[in-house]
Amino acid sequence: MSKESRSIEERIERIHKMAKDHFGEVRFVGIKLHTKIGWVAKIQFDEFDSLIAEGENAEMALKNLRKRLKKIIDRYNMV
Repeated sequence: MSKESRSIEERIERIHKMAKDHFGEVRFVGIKLHTKIGWVAKIQFDEFDSLIAEGENAEMALKNLRKRLKKIIDRYNMV
């Protein structure tokens, strides 16, 4: 893997694939700028379950979301 920085789209696709491989169904993976809290990255699994992470920019929010998702998957795999 090269050290080139990934585009936002590539990061979203990577997170989507990771979530879909583990959880099966994923409705939405995306990012938006929230007026009060800054950048927010979100995975929506169904109407009730979602995973959210924040960051000072879009890239950091997506990195934080991927870290949270990876932690959940790793914890699940330990059982």
